[in-house]
Amino acid sequence: MSSSAAFYLLSTLGGYLLTSFLLLKYPTLLHQRKKQRFLSKHISHRGGAGENLENTMAAFEHAVTIGTDMLELDCHITKDEQVVVSHDENLKRSTGVNVNISDLKYCVTCQCEGKDTRIPLLEEVFEAFPNTPINIDIKVNNNTLIKKVLKSLPPLGLWLKEPHTMSRSQKFVIWLSDVLLMRKSLFDHLTARGIQVYVWVLNDEQEYKRAFDLGATGVMTDYPTKLKDFLNNFSA
Repeated sequence: MSSSAAFYLLSTLGGYLLTSFLLLKYPTLLHQRKKQRFLSKHISHRGGAGENLENTMAAFEHAVTIGTDMLELDCHITKDEQVVVSHDENLKRSTGVNVNISDLKYCVTCQCEGKDTRIPLLEEVFEAFPNTPINIDIKVNNNTLIKKVLKSLPPLGLWLKEPHTMSRSQKFVIWLSDVLLMRKSLFDHLTARGIQVYVWVLNDEQEYKRAFDLGATGVMTDYPTKLKDFLNNFSA
């Protein structure tokens, strides 16, 4: 490598590091602080999958009753294009019936369980909890499903499909992300810019403490009662 090429390389690297340092130290130097419509410390994953039957009205009601700040849920679309709340496309795990939601009309899927533990419509959840922010995980890349969700009552969170199984490379990426991203300096930087930082899915007190010590805005958990008790003690 010639001396001029080495000079340009070092100059570029130095400029990048200096710029990164300045932007990290002064978060609003280029970005205006975002206005926050709500803050959520306590988020119930699938309504609290560790304490109730996940993604049911019973689970959501329990989480809201104990004071959760946000509900997280998943949705699919039925054969007659009804948006329903369910994590899995196939109902075998949740109901014991080996059939896909997309192959059934909603009048059939809703008969699987009782009133509070059946598969609810997304609009039912909106109507039941109008003052609770809801994070929606769309489980399939289906244009009709996406459009129907967007046309429903305005959701406050929207994530696309997550993988059900992970390869070694995906597990490595998650590990690397933990090493690179779970840093207090980054959390503080994002908070200063008005960007909320949620960590999921955490289910024990050590995980809760680590997240909040780093500066996380909130934690998503399968155990809303356990997280509530932790927050009561953590804030004391």
